[in-house]
Amino acid sequence: MTTPPAVGLFVTCLVDAMRPQIGFATLKLLEQAGCRVDVPRAQTCCGQPAGNSGDRKAAAALAKQVIAAFEKFDYLVAPSGSCVGQIRSYPALMDNPGWRRRAEDLAAKSFEILSFLHDVMGWRPNGVRLDATATYHDSCSGLRELGVEAQPRALLESVEGLEMRPLNGANVCCGFGGTFCVKYPEISTAIVSEKSANIAATGADLLLAGDLGCLMNMAGRLHREGAATRCFHTAEVLAGMADGPAIGEDT
Repeated sequence: MTTPPAVGLFVTCLVDAMRPQIGFATLKLLEQAGCRVDVPRAQTCCGQPAGNSGDRKAAAALAKQVIAAFEKFDYLVAPSGSCVGQIRSYPALMDNPGWRRRAEDLAAKSFEILSFLHDVMGWRPNGVRLDATATYHDSCSGLRELGVEAQPRALLESVEGLEMRPLNGANVCCGFGGTFCVKYPEISTAIVSEKSANIAATGADLLLAGDLGCLMNMAGRLHREGAATRCFHTAEVLAGMADGPAIGEDT
């Protein structure tokens, strides 16, 4: 009998603070896929804001905390390509050879949830139904750093009643970019306005993606424009948890 893989669930700051349901959906999916899941209480930020701002010392300190909390597991899995991209970059932050080896070990077994379910566990949703039309946005970090593109679409094909519609510019940035939207608000607004127009053009009921930051940014713009499109993390749909308030409707 094969021992179920031990997975440490990295919840992420945004999910913890703004949309805990995504964390519960991720936990549900991992357990359905046959994993033993733990959520280390010692976890905190992955260090990406510090890293993006050039504070290498703070980013490295946070990286060491994450490594210590998660290195005992077979895998680290998070509902965010952005955070996993940062975790995979930890070796470059380490000057000490011992810490660099530990960072490399964790980076090699860290995965975004949708790619983990598809590529590692070979899991597919079974008996999940959602009668709706949806379109999909590819988050920059997941797409460009981790190669997450086909996996979410393949998983969504198994959701009964869900019709997927192509999104023009699906692989184009939504304008969030972490601190980018704070530093360059006018440019960010122009980018997300073009994205929201493309979303509206699909006529889809739902917008799906794999990163909460992107979803919050797009949901905010769609709401301000009076669009009826509702936004969900793909994990929520796959877990059968997209029947309640959408992102932006429960805050």
